[in-house]
Amino acid sequence: MADMPLNRFEIRLSGLGGQGILTLGKVMGSGLSLGHSYFVTQTQSYGPEARGGASRSDLVVSSSVISYPKAESLDLLIALSQEACNMYYRNLKPGGLLMIETDLVKQPPVNQYIGLPFTHLAKEKIGLVQAMNTIVLGAATYLLPFAQQRVMRKNLEEILPAKIREINVKAFNLGFREAKKSFGDPDELWRSNAIIATDEDEDYDSI
Repeated sequence: MADMPLNRFEIRLSGLGGQGILTLGKVMGSGLSLGHSYFVTQTQSYGPEARGGASRSDLVVSSSVISYPKAESLDLLIALSQEACNMYYRNLKPGGLLMIETDLVKQPPVNQYIGLPFTHLAKEKIGLVQAMNTIVLGAATYLLPFAQQRVMRKNLEEILPAKIREINVKAFNLGFREAKKSFGDPDELWRSNAIIATDEDEDYDSI
């Protein structure tokens, strides 16, 4: 059973075609549903180009049956390209978190965000740029208060072919470790972001 009750939690994974966004969405959704026993819906869209076009995968996660499957008010936006960040950041709800690929998103549209150079980490630490999306999965697992590292990693091991299992587990662990080093305590991060969003809403209402 899911340990942490969730009413509705919306995640958007976004970037460019060729970054493994759709695979990332499927693997993350599998880990949260099969591994953690949440109800999960996964929808996706991508541009006409196989590589270079916009790509996104949305997850809605809940402890109860999900009545509407599409994500519209995001709790977490993961943007791995400048275009995706520009396009989707406005869908973040107050108190939502933005996580970016810091080498590719040079101009974040908001001041409050977190990020890692995921592509660089894949090249330099793993030696395989295609493992970038699995590094993102590890970082997101650290960030999500209802996702357990052990459970997500076990699910990853079970669904991947044997020939790529070891390198992807290494990439997952790297993402989790780098996020822990860079982001600080995730519970505090969510709390402080919610406080900032509330303050901003109050300032706006007073204008």
